[in-house]
Amino acid sequence: MLSSNQIEPVVRMALAEDAPWGDITSESLIPEGATATARLVARESGVFSGGEVFRAAMRLTDARIRVDGMLGEGGAFETGAVLAEVTGSARAVLQAERIGLNFVQRMSGIATLTARYVAETSGTAARIVDTRKTTPGLRAFERHAVRCGGGFNHRFSLSDAVMAKDNHLAVLTAGGRDLTEALREVRSRLGHTVHLEVEVDRLDQVEAVLSAGVDTIMLDNFSVEQLREGVALIDGRAIIEASGSVTLDTVAAIARTGVDIISVGALTHSVRSLDLGLDIAVDRP
Repeated sequence: MLSSNQIEPVVRMALAEDAPWGDITSESLIPEGATATARLVARESGVFSGGEVFRAAMRLTDARIRVDGMLGEGGAFETGAVLAEVTGSARAVLQAERIGLNFVQRMSGIATLTARYVAETSGTAARIVDTRKTTPGLRAFERHAVRCGGGFNHRFSLSDAVMAKDNHLAVLTAGGRDLTEALREVRSRLGHTVHLEVEVDRLDQVEAVLSAGVDTIMLDNFSVEQLREGVALIDGRAIIEASGSVTLDTVAAIARTGVDIISVGALTHSVRSLDLGLDIAVDRP
């Protein structure tokens, strides 16, 4: 679950961006003492994520706002479902509305898309994982949403694991240096808890990388047939990740090749926000 230390700084920044000197529309149109009752309603079916972020948008605008009946994280819902109920100052609820919705719509969109990918891989051992292709500043939120949809998280940042991709390898082996030797030297300098993953884009690279004692091999942009060959060649000697051009149309076939991990950048970089709305009734004082 997301902690308040992760949620509050981001939500405060969003609220300040949206109303740096207050909400002059609500302050002009809505009586100061008016109260509101609002329902967070699903305009389409999906998987819920971002409830505590939505709550924070309301409470950081006005601590007296109440958010009740929140659907649990990862809960599935149908069109028309009431996902939460909000009561409090009408001005404050209206001011917080857009920011609260922006977060919960995007996070629920990610959770819903992730759940579709997970469903496509049912019956296999493959895990659906996200990538670092996240919205700057929102990685913790978006990766939480992936977990709500039944997916898993890849390394959180560049500080978490060694992941040598094609450009790293080009520099590492410049001047004709042997790939296995270079990777073994890297391995020798790493702490015993540090994970080492290496990307390959050709089958003839696999043995050289395996000989260096890596933990994970990423098979990048391989065809389904090439993935099968790669799985047979690696034969349990490393964790196998499939990556590149993974879609809902291809992910089931990829999972059936026997790979362990399928990383999907689209979960966060191309997702559509879910259609959720806040239906508000204002009571004049």
